[in-house]
Order: sequence, then structure tokens, then C-alpha cells
Amino acid sequence: MNDNVENNMDNKVVITSAIGDEGYQVSVPSSKWWARSRYPGALLFNISTFILPALYSTLSKLWIAQIDSKMVVTTDTWTYISTVTEVINEGLPRASFVIIGDRTSRTITSRIGISNTLIIFQAVLGLLMSVIICSAAQRFTDTFVPVEVRKESITYVRISAFSSVFGAIDFAVSCATRALDRPDVPLLISTVKTALNIILDLLLLSNVRVGHADVDVNTQAIIHLSCDAAGALAGVCYFMYETRKLWIHRPEGEAGSRKPSMLALVTLGRQGWYTFLESCIRNVLYLWLISGIVAMGSDYATAWGVFNTIRWGLIMVPVQALEATSSTFVGHAWGAWRHKVGIDTRKPKASRRDIRMIMKPAFISVGAALLIEIPLCITMSIWGTESFARYLSGSDKVAKITEYMWRTIDWCYIFYAVSTQLASILLATRPRWYLGQSLVSNIFWVLPWAIVVQVIGLNKDTAWKWHAIIFGGSLVVSFVIIVVVLAAWAWRLMSGRSRLSPVYLVNK
Repeated sequence: MNDNVENNMDNKVVITSAIGDEGYQVSVPSSKWWARSRYPGALLFNISTFILPALYSTLSKLWIAQIDSKMVVTTDTWTYISTVTEVINEGLPRASFVIIGDRTSRTITSRIGISNTLIIFQAVLGLLMSVIICSAAQRFTDTFVPVEVRKESITYVRISAFSSVFGAIDFAVSCATRALDRPDVPLLISTVKTALNIILDLLLLSNVRVGHADVDVNTQAIIHLSCDAAGALAGVCYFMYETRKLWIHRPEGEAGSRKPSMLALVTLGRQGWYTFLESCIRNVLYLWLISGIVAMGSDYATAWGVFNTIRWGLIMVPVQALEATSSTFVGHAWGAWRHKVGIDTRKPKASRRDIRMIMKPAFISVGAALLIEIPLCITMSIWGTESFARYLSGSDKVAKITEYMWRTIDWCYIFYAVSTQLASILLATRPRWYLGQSLVSNIFWVLPWAIVVQVIGLNKDTAWKWHAIIFGGSLVVSFVIIVVVLAAWAWRLMSGRSRLSPVYLVNK
């Protein structure tokens, strides 16, 4: 089938082609640069999506500091629960870029069916995780909350535990829709939950709140959980609307079903187990180290939480948005190349031009990340960190510790910004290689140092020297490793030595 057909849906040109004995239509991005199916447009959507939760995480710490500055550290347990949930969130969902993102070899019907399967499976896993964390709230609190506020934090942990189910749904919907070139869906999720959070916190928690009733950190947890639920529900509804619209405008005669299936789950699992294992190892090591930080006392643990709120909040938004955009478009380019060489070809040979085409979105993201991160690093190191930390924590002592942490390792995050964009190439093409580079970094750097700090025993005066080596050093080491692995990835593809996994088509 070689006819060209035009369709006005979403301002895209649709080309009918063939693969084997299956006909399908391939969507070519709109010529408008701001379209969501093009890199600049998708990046704008992703920046808008990530900036809203980052803004809220900053404001929420401020409001808790005004209620009771000692309880700021308790709110970090929400982050640690999210870290536990990341183990399931970064499994199958991150495989969506290489599976669902293949818009060349897969029909739109099969991509929607795989997306539906992903969301339902992740919702079940998230609910299971929520029940486990809620049941183990006492033990979780003993591990991740300083002894000074441990007793008051148990209820907060039990409430926050159910953020896992809504977080899992949110992440699954976001990854699937980005791979489907619908970045407006995660933007809607982010907008709904953040807007509701800010409005309700202003009305119930802030200095200008309605009434004078006593409020505590548990009030904030209930608000946060309710807004996460509203955002996840809105995202699922909008996802159903968008995918139905895509399915209605599918190519005439396209076969297959949108229903979730075991075959779709197996297709995701073939690539997703690599990302799951990578996330599991990385996050287990991180939480092990966090338990040591918490043991250093409330001031030290609060300072680490404030450092992460600043570093992983508004300042990290461009890096996160660039990574999401890079992963999406590298996945598209990889799918197009696999189609060109034949999806049944297990050892294809790539030209230099092919490699450049696949890597181009990531290199654009690297350039943009450097333009943003270097000035930010210099500016925040010279001005602003201590005052910002004092603003968030309500404590001069915590602010000084945070500033010292920042000046020690923040420059390492420039390497992180670059390595994250480069790693998206492996994530969206060869998840097995993505797992490999992460294992090298975590097993040969993070794990040995984590064992060292357990053996030598830390105190408040020496703890940061060792933690800086672990956290900052891992960012630099990861950068070196990803450059070496990526060079090997490109060389093996160009020499025809890589044995690629077959493209398993869900609908025939």
C-alpha cells in the first residue's frame, strides 16, 4: 500500500505505508513549531507540567514552617514514600517511550491498548504499595523521621501512604500520553492537583486562612492526598477522551482492540523489567543512605530536605522537562529507524546519519540544559541559598547547613543535567543498556561508599564530608559512565554488532 492520504486531525499529515502484510498510517508532526507533536511544543508543555508541582512543594514547606518549624522534616516522608513508589513507577511506565513511542511500526489502536494495560496494571501495583506502607507506618516512621518528631508523624505517614496509588496512576498516564504525543494530558493533571493544593492550603493552612481553627501537618497531608486524587482522576478522564478521539480518526480498516490484554502487558514487560530493576537498585540504595541522614538528627535531616526542595524543585524543572521531551522524540526516531531497516532485522547496521538522527533530540536537550544550569549554579552558589533555605525552614541553623551542602555539591548537578539527557537515548532505545550503565554507577560507587559510612560510623561534624562524596561523586561518575556506554552503543550499532530485540506487535 503506497498511497499518500491526508487527514486534518490535529494538523497532521498522515501517510499510509506498510510493514509486512499489515497496513497502517503514520502520523507526521505538524509543521507548526508549537504543536505538541514537535520538540519545541512538547518541551513547552513539559515545562508547564513540571513547574507547577515544583512551585507547590516550595510553598507547602513554607506553610508548614509557619505552623510548626519542627514538623518541616515530617513532610519529607511524603518524598520518601514517593521514592518507594518510584520503584514501580520507573518500571513499566518508562518502557513506554520505546514501546508506545514507536509511532512508525505500531498501529494507533495497539498503542492505545498498551497504554490502557499500563495504567490499569500500575493502579493495582500502586494500591498494593499504599496498603503495605500504611500497614508498616510505625517502622517507616522509625526509619525516615528523626526521633524528635517521630511520635507525631505516624498519622502523617498513614495518610500519605495512599499517595502511592494516585502517584502510580499519574505517572503511568503521563508516560503513556507523552509517548502518544499528548503532553497536554500530564499538564492537565499537574494543573488540577497543584491549583487545588494552593487554593486549599491558602484557605486552610496559610496566615490568611479562613477562620482560626488549629491546623497541623496532618491537615496538609489530607489536602495533598485529596488533590492528588483529583489530579489523577482528571488525567484518566482526559486520557480516555484523547485516546477515543485518536481511535475514532484511526486509519480506515485498522484492526485490533483498545482493550487491556495480557499480550500488551508482556510486551511492556519485555523492556520494562530492565527499568524496574534499575529503579529498584537505585532507590533502595538511596533510601538506605537517607536512613543514615535521618539518624544525624532533626536539623541535619531538615537541611537535606530543604536542599532537595530547592535543588529538585523549581531549579530542576528545565532538566526534567528536557529529559521527558528527549525520551519521547528519541523513541520516535528509534521506531522510525527500526522500521526503515526492518523490524525483523536483529543485527541491523546504522549509518552515521542514522545515529545522528536518533541522538539529535538528546543533544538539543544537553545544549539547553547547559545554558540554564550553569548560570543557575553560579547565581545560587553566590547569592540566595541561605535566605531561601531560611524562608523554607524557619531556622537559621538549618539555613546555614543547607548553604554549606549547596556550595559543596551543587556544581555536580551540571554533570547530572547532561548525563540525564544522554541517558534518555539508552532509555528510549535499549533499556538493557540503560540498566547496565546504572548498575555500574550504583554497584561500583554508591554501594561501596554506603557500606563505608556504615562501618566507620558518622557524627554530625563529619557526616556531610562522606555524604557529599557519595551523592556528588555519583553524579560525576554517572556522567563519565554514560559517555563511555553511549559511545559503545553507537559503535556497536554502526558496526552491526548489536543484536536488537524484536518488535512485538500487539495487533496483527
